[in-house]
Amino acid sequence: MAVKIRPYTAEDIPAMNDIWNEIVAQGMAFPQLDLLDPQTGTEFYAEQTHCAVAEDDATDEIIGLYILHPNNIGRCGHLANASFAVRPAKRGLRIGEALVRDCLYQAKEHGFRILQFNAVVKSNAAARHLYEKLGFVQLGTVPGGFLNAQGTYEDILLYYHTL
Repeated sequence: MAVKIRPYTAEDIPAMNDIWNEIVAQGMAFPQLDLLDPQTGTEFYAEQTHCAVAEDDATDEIIGLYILHPNNIGRCGHLANASFAVRPAKRGLRIGEALVRDCLYQAKEHGFRILQFNAVVKSNAAARHLYEKLGFVQLGTVPGGFLNAQGTYEDILLYYHTL
């Protein structure tokens, strides 16, 4: 499958919301509880430093996305944070890898020096494998830092990548 990573447009927001909301509803990766609607999705994506989508070249379908934003302010404003989402039916096709690689490039282009993930759920083995493959370093563990959809607490892992 040929995939193009490009900046999002307003026309992409309904598909982006669908992908994002599916992951939020699954309750196994993102910390958010509230689903995005057309208004909150538009506002959410607009307030990020950069958002990009993965588009299937053959069908023009939006099959993934990422958001990039500061992880902190002031003297720690050079730290970025990001979240990635791939349609569940399209996972395992290296779309996530293309998104993370583009995000690393965009983070550096936007003047960040480090990309840090604050809450990678320990049971998310595919994400952890990808981040480690791309050179992210695990910093530590927050025991019981994530409340999953089943109502149990899981550890979260912190990762960083120097840009």
